[in-house]
Amino acid sequence: MPRLAADVHPFSVEKYGERTAVLKKVLIVDDSPAEIKLIESLLEKEGYWPVGLNDPKLVEEAIAHERPSVILLDIVMPDRNGYQVCRDLKGNSEFNSIPVIMVTSKASASDRFWGEQQGADGYVTKPFTRDELLRAVRRFA
Repeated sequence: MPRLAADVHPFSVEKYGERTAVLKKVLIVDDSPAEIKLIESLLEKEGYWPVGLNDPKLVEEAIAHERPSVILLDIVMPDRNGYQVCRDLKGNSEFNSIPVIMVTSKASASDRFWGEQQGADGYVTKPFTRDELLRAVRRFA
């Protein structure tokens, strides 16, 4: 299927007096390389610029370097879970304006509530459909 201009979601950046279209960047934080690859593939087909990160301890460094438009964040990860990451990001004035969407297998109402309490802007449960994920990303990116 051909990609339409409307499917690409660019934003403009002015540099040295010239305007350049740049794809919306999405940071994917998940300890599963397979999950990152799956999400990257879905997003690339829609014209986004996905960046995968499998170490939740490096989120702030990755954000400072990559400057994503939105963050997709798993909850169940070693060393630092997604709730902790989200709470830290939303408590940091440098990062708190970046939308965070939890993408997780934790599907109970209390899990969603706890995500909201940590500052999550959206919530997608695994396994998700392509449309569910894209709807959540498009809402913020």
